[in-house]
Amino acid sequence: MPRILEIKPEGIYCPAGGFYIDPRGKVNQAVITHAHSDHARSGHGSYLCSDSCLSLLKIRLGENQRMESIPFGKEIKIGSAKVSLHPAGHILGSAQVRVEVGGEVWVVSGDYKPQADQTCEAFEMVPCNGFISECTFGLPVYRWIEEQKVYKEVNEWWHKNASEGRPSLLFAYSLGKAQRILSGLETGIGPVFAHGAIHPFLEHYEKAGVYFPEVQKLEREQKDDLSKSIIIAPPAVEDSTWTRKIRNCRRAFASGWMSIRGAKRRRNLDQGFILSDHADWDGLLQVIKGTGAEKIFLTHGNGDALARYLQEEGRNASILNGAKMRGEEEE
Repeated sequence: MPRILEIKPEGIYCPAGGFYIDPRGKVNQAVITHAHSDHARSGHGSYLCSDSCLSLLKIRLGENQRMESIPFGKEIKIGSAKVSLHPAGHILGSAQVRVEVGGEVWVVSGDYKPQADQTCEAFEMVPCNGFISECTFGLPVYRWIEEQKVYKEVNEWWHKNASEGRPSLLFAYSLGKAQRILSGLETGIGPVFAHGAIHPFLEHYEKAGVYFPEVQKLEREQKDDLSKSIIIAPPAVEDSTWTRKIRNCRRAFASGWMSIRGAKRRRNLDQGFILSDHADWDGLLQVIKGTGAEKIFLTHGNGDALARYLQEEGRNASILNGAKMRGEEEE
């Protein structure tokens, strides 16, 4: 690791600034890349995030936490470190963390996606000396298609089900993926419902300029006719009583993992849509090379394969040992 950043039991630490990036446990000062639960954890003394992440972070962690936010691109001093946040393209408000000490620049990517996404800020390439990159989908098998083509597939599937009088139940994670699916739905096919875990985030996306059709909250005891509807729900309720009450439905899942053969069958799904909030293989290579970084560290995912590929190209790339970062829970 560089002298600017260190690995501690709590995670990535900047000695010059006295802060951690997406830490575990309890620390005094946390810089948060985005509001997913495996990056933003409760119990820290203070939090710093992007302006558009702040409201989402408050939903996740509560209003009583000490939180501050800054606009993308604004540089601030924390101790003797210069820190700025830059769009990561993962979900609304997601950020890469740029840290400069003594003229040397390192960037911690958090989770990122350079492909187009109509529900969040576009990814920004940040030149740096060193780059700490996620690699959740770091294998050549993972290559995404344009999101508009995925939305067309979703709408055609929903239309077919509605014409047969069958509800369409689509599982998508509550923050990020659900909003992408909702933003791509056509009006006029039928009613749109969402699980209660998704609803708190919708108004904040709308304030950011994201358009949704009318979305009704589907309550546990609701008696609506769902025969032509589409229902968006988090995977956590896949086998719950809430889900079992939606009779005669067809089930689908939106995730990058749907590109793996057998994933749909193992989950007993009628349909799988390949839609990810992470960079695919080509996106990872595009960003890693685009930063111009002389040193590259990889965290979680398929790091070994990607590190070998980069090394064969003559790049100084390795796994970030000791980071203990898990794969993305919100994919």
